[in-house]
Amino acid sequence: MSAEYATFGLAPAMRAGGVLANGDYQVHRDFVDFIVDGRPLLFQLSDLDAVSPLASDVPPAIFTAQVRSLLLETDAPLPGGRFVVYGCPECEDLMCGAVTAVIEREGEDFIWRDFAWQTDEHADLELNGYHGIGPFRFRGPEYRQALAGLLGDTVGTRRRVLLIGSRVALLGKLAAALRTIGIGADITDDAQDVPADELRGYGAVAFGRAVTEEQRSAVRRSFDRAGVEVAYVEGLAPIVPLLVAQIEHALDRSPVEQRRLTRLVAADGEAGVEITSPCRVRLTAYRLDRLYRTHVHELFDGVLEPGRHRIALDGKAVKGEAFVVARTTGSVLVEAMAR
Repeated sequence: MSAEYATFGLAPAMRAGGVLANGDYQVHRDFVDFIVDGRPLLFQLSDLDAVSPLASDVPPAIFTAQVRSLLLETDAPLPGGRFVVYGCPECEDLMCGAVTAVIEREGEDFIWRDFAWQTDEHADLELNGYHGIGPFRFRGPEYRQALAGLLGDTVGTRRRVLLIGSRVALLGKLAAALRTIGIGADITDDAQDVPADELRGYGAVAFGRAVTEEQRSAVRRSFDRAGVEVAYVEGLAPIVPLLVAQIEHALDRSPVEQRRLTRLVAADGEAGVEITSPCRVRLTAYRLDRLYRTHVHELFDGVLEPGRHRIALDGKAVKGEAFVVARTTGSVLVEAMAR
């Protein structure tokens, strides 16, 4: 088989979870994505909502088995030498559909070919093949080094959040929502006496609007003393889905240049978004009225091409104190509506 060499790499990626406007939940998944010629392979598969088998929340033994499988140290899990490259983020069941490919060796090289969408043990390349994707030929040393580097390493990101605020009822609802989508959450008003080992388990700290600057500084000092770098989230408003979206963004450890959604601005009755590959974009507005009641408005839901886009917003949906949430299958951004 002849094919030009492609570069192979790995990078952290995220399937953004969240509390959706209709009340549904979308599970948060951290995983390691395949980077082919400097770009996530997932982006070549249109707007596919899927994760690689190298997910951070699988048991270590299974994760190791997945890595060794991709190194061809074990037999292929599907007939025809096929391997699951991306699967369902909710249940990982083949019946939900998965992207598979033949992975084989040719001398020192590793080759990925015949990509297909598969829902049972046998792939129909004519009907469900991803024509135009691959084959990819990877140099053996580069390929093995990237995957072998995952073995014995802690690849899972810190998926716990420390919530700090004065509204205990709101924090309880926020913690419950985060746990529902797979993110651990703890509530406290003082991190001073928390052991360093416990602080290292957090990936983000979220402050309520009523938390004073003195309290915020004390929390930051506690994490600094423990030598822990975390993302700090300044809660925009006491709205659970909005706060969940802020925390999801804070937990995203993927390189900015490898995200689908890279920019969101909201001002003068319109939203500006920038995306790097064709994908479905959803815009939702959350608004507080004068009585601090929450109003939710779906603003836009459609597939956009790469580039910058300006989307007109319903003036009633974004009047007063309003916030816009932009979502794709892999990322989420939040902005307060500027006036």
